Amino acid sequence: MALDDVRRGALMTHLFDALERGEDIGHYGRLTFAMIAHNYLDRDELVDWLSKDRSFDEQQAKALVQQVEERDYNPPSRQRILEWQAKQDFPICPAPEDPDACNPYRDLDIPESVIENIEEYREQQFDAEEAEEAAAR
Repeated sequence: MALDDVRRGALMTHLFDALERGEDIGHYGRLTFAMIAHNYLDRDELVDWLSKDRSFDEQQAKALVQQVEERDYNPPSRQRILEWQAKQDFPICPAPEDPDACNPYRDLDIPESVIENIEEYREQQFDAEEAEEAAAR
């Protein structure tokens, strides 16, 4: 997918612009960026973007990208982004008062494989809850 695809939403445009300026987008800003962008950018391009953060070098960027890829993180929800934002100085979400802002699932065309992964996870959660309820009876 092209860079334009991932820059479509205000959240990712905000993060890309901050990285272009060399800003420190914070731990959770980098994590949010990586969790979303790894679905659109190749590994080297993602490392290059993360390395633009003045407080984050290439080795750290490679380690974060490897973690995100190994764990196959899905993009975080709007609620998770806002929780993370409260833990750092850099505003990950440029318009937190707007209930439609910073929702990657609304802003971007999420790859089908991510949607399938989320559905599979929810099915596993449901099955685990049912088994727990049955065991409690």
